Amino acid sequence: MALHLMRKARGSWGFIRALHKATQPAPSFQKDGTERIFSGIQPTGIPHLGNYLGAIENWVSEHTQLSWILACMVRLPRLQHLHQWKAKTAKQKHNGTMGLLTYPVLQAADVLLYKSTHVPVGEDQVQHMELVQDLAQGFNKKYGEFFPVPKSILTPMKKVKSLRDPSAKMSKSDPDRLATVRITDSPEEIVQKFRKAVTDFTSEVTYDPASRGGVSNMVAIHAAVTGLTVEDVVRQSMGLDTARYKLVVADAVIEKFAPIKSEIEKLKTDKGHLEKVLQLGSAKARELAYPVCQEVKKLVGFL
Repeated sequence: MALHLMRKARGSWGFIRALHKATQPAPSFQKDGTERIFSGIQPTGIPHLGNYLGAIENWVSEHTQLSWILACMVRLPRLQHLHQWKAKTAKQKHNGTMGLLTYPVLQAADVLLYKSTHVPVGEDQVQHMELVQDLAQGFNKKYGEFFPVPKSILTPMKKVKSLRDPSAKMSKSDPDRLATVRITDSPEEIVQKFRKAVTDFTSEVTYDPASRGGVSNMVAIHAAVTGLTVEDVVRQSMGLDTARYKLVVADAVIEKFAPIKSEIEKLKTDKGHLEKVLQLGSAKARELAYPVCQEVKKLVGFL
């Protein structure tokens, strides 16, 4: 997300000038005390099976500007303390990249820019929300009560694991193309990915995440896309070996995605409509984001 936004900036000088100068008159901003829930996912890449259960939020240029300001208020050790930094740098076997450090700050800007009061999060995002709260409190302590300190709404999000590594989450950035089921995958691709999914040498279908992570991931996916309970899925799958069961799950996913894929293909033929939706969404987001960003710049002395 940060990379996508920075590509839109016309050089570093243009970006810095944008921090100091408004680009258009500020729209009206309603201060009605309404509670605001902010929910979003990383918007880069093609949405996958796990993303389907979440929500997608558009973004505007003010996100990058507030992110830069907040980044000036947080110390490096605080960001290196985050689990995401530790886990990904360990996996990549190097010291990590700036993107891993700056993305949580951009995420905080996403939330605070809309003066959000509540944010639905899964367990893996609790630390990032603590950073959001710390940044809001730090800003308020220095410049006066400005940002609401958003509360976490811990949600029991369905955890979809990688098809190739059941110990890891399904991820859009996974280099193994067989690990992630994307919404845009063809039925043939979905079948191939489930055929190659990692399970174990026991053929019976059971649900035991601790000792049978791969098969349990199949069961969890099957339950999620059909609306059945895990117990019902296991009961209905009695007598099937894991090889046949993988195809049953693949068929269930294909059926779930069929109307979504159909709508995607339909929308892709009407680019004018898509551009209009993007423009309207951007305008609505900016109506909220622009005055907040301008006020922040005044408080910190940029305006």
